[in-house]
Amino acid sequence: MNKKLKNLPIGISDFESIINEGYLYIDKTQHLYNLISSGKYYFLSRPRRFGKSLLISTFYNIFRGKKELFKGLYIYDSNYEWEKYPVVVLDFNVISNDNAKILTEALKKKIDEIGESEGLEIKEDNLLKEKFEELIKKLYEKHNKGIVFLIDEYDKPIIDHIGKGEGELRIAEENRTLLKSFYGVLKGASVVKKTRFVFITGITKFSKVSIFSELNNLTDLTMDKRYCDILGITEEEIDRDLSPYIDRFCDEEKLDCEELREELRGYYNGYRFSSKDVRVYNPFSLFSALEKRSIENYWFETGTPTFLINLIEEGDIYIPEYEDYEVSSSQFSVYELDRLSPLPLMFQSGYLTIKDYNAEDDLYVLSYPNKEVRVSFTESILTRLYLGDGESKHKKIRSKLNRGEVEEAIEIIKSVFSEIPYTLMKKKKLEEADFHILFYLIVSSSGVGIKSEILTSKGRIDALIETRDRYYIFEFKCNQSSNKAIQQIKEKKYYEPYKNKGKEIILIGINFSTKERNISDYKIEVL
Repeated sequence: MNKKLKNLPIGISDFESIINEGYLYIDKTQHLYNLISSGKYYFLSRPRRFGKSLLISTFYNIFRGKKELFKGLYIYDSNYEWEKYPVVVLDFNVISNDNAKILTEALKKKIDEIGESEGLEIKEDNLLKEKFEELIKKLYEKHNKGIVFLIDEYDKPIIDHIGKGEGELRIAEENRTLLKSFYGVLKGASVVKKTRFVFITGITKFSKVSIFSELNNLTDLTMDKRYCDILGITEEEIDRDLSPYIDRFCDEEKLDCEELREELRGYYNGYRFSSKDVRVYNPFSLFSALEKRSIENYWFETGTPTFLINLIEEGDIYIPEYEDYEVSSSQFSVYELDRLSPLPLMFQSGYLTIKDYNAEDDLYVLSYPNKEVRVSFTESILTRLYLGDGESKHKKIRSKLNRGEVEEAIEIIKSVFSEIPYTLMKKKKLEEADFHILFYLIVSSSGVGIKSEILTSKGRIDALIETRDRYYIFEFKCNQSSNKAIQQIKEKKYYEPYKNKGKEIILIGINFSTKERNISDYKIEVL
């Protein structure tokens, strides 16, 4: 490979730097051109590490008329007029939000900085809303052009304080009230006349924040099938822009490129954001893997948000259902701080994605998007809810099951059960479902694909694991016997759908003991 490849923009969210410093840019400007040409007010929710800040930066450079930066990109050769507009950028990633008072002062300071950069004196100092209105009025008077508002991570002052106790929840509510008034400026009749374009990003959609409850003409792009790939990387974009990076990976690591593509797909692809069946890769993870020539967990480096773990713990939800969870379209956008549901939040945050869509019933099936998310999320739940500060040996389970060493795998699972501190377990009134959840978490977080509660014509399989060479069919009992579990598998013929598929079928009966807080006995039979 003789041609030197451009560096990949890992963690770089400034469009001008990417272009001027020779980084690779995946061209999304056709989407941006279409948005600018057809509307005025937009909102987009996407998970973290998906390029929202880069999107904001790209809009900024378009509206500042920096045409030469876009040479070779779609919008450069379009009929866009490249006028220069005044732009107000509010990046809540860098605006302090420890409480409403600090948030107020931080926003005032930001308004002053914008005014100073434009040579404007903002006289209002006490009232935030009036200060923002004064900035808008003076910007319009100076430029005599509509103002562009670009707001990144609008909800950060809220979500930073969720799931951390009553005191933090009050701060979230106070910050929300403040933002309602602040964002409400954008819907005022005098401001609307002075506005050229508004684009707002975030992770979640809180219905009581003004931009949603009162700014009626805000178009929500989150599940708009026309813009389902505005962020993330498609297979076509990999073919067009990233094939040389995959070739380099294969050459250096002596890998088969088709097998590598399949592994990259399984780890980082799978995000789907609308009824249209278009899947995209997490750009941060994909770029990191190609740059380091190593398939690892990159998206979860900063960990699973505390508020999600707390909501799951409090919500009494059967975690294995996340593999195939049905919701209607109305369940994606109901967010109230005092009664948050983890499932829609998990979709907006990227922990679940659309697996399938039934248009006739308007039902979406949600599941983990890929292996990176499923393994890391279930490991986070396992560690937080069961292992405390301890570490587990469960990573070996995958290799054992892949080799057919099922007895050794179960012994490892038993050892993980034994690692769970009694102080954690005694808080729970243990029932059969609790053991099912824990078994699922241990196996799933080891990297093994496990399905739970699978319906057949004669009953429901408790758990199924499929490896390259084998099917493992599990039946669980609690305070009974493994013999009874095996007998049920046989009587209901749970194995029937998996016969004649060229794989070995192994039946496994497991009995849990509430007294021992562990697997008390198990039985293995090869069909």
